[in-house]
Amino acid sequence: MAAPRRPSGGGLRRAPQDGRLEEINKEFLCDPKFSDEEDLETKLAVFKEKYMEFDLNNQGEIDLMSVKRMMEKMGAPKTHLELKKMISEVTGGVSETISYQDFVNVMLGKRSAVLKLVMMFEGKANESNPKPSGPPPERDIASLP
Repeated sequence: MAAPRRPSGGGLRRAPQDGRLEEINKEFLCDPKFSDEEDLETKLAVFKEKYMEFDLNNQGEIDLMSVKRMMEKMGAPKTHLELKKMISEVTGGVSETISYQDFVNVMLGKRSAVLKLVMMFEGKANESNPKPSGPPPERDIASLP
């Protein structure tokens, strides 16, 4: 009997990337700049999972199309120009892809980057808007707008 496959395409292809990201997390844990950050280890674990979710090609970089899919998934589609501006803000204009270091620096940083706001919004939206289960409630004509 075959083991069930993970829909995210995980498994062996993700193992090397997981190791690389874990090494980067260790660097952040040892960095004195972030020593006063509360629950740093937990935050880095969450950032790693989110990053791997959006690094669709497992290359260790989030490209324009991955950011586009992320925004569409959240119900906030953006134009290519807006996406390029987001990536440029995160990378400081030096790259067309978001590396894991850039991603973590933005998420832990004090400056207000668009991607950080988007990720925070996604988390808040998931908490405050639980999906209703079951059939919708019955309505009568008087309750319609």
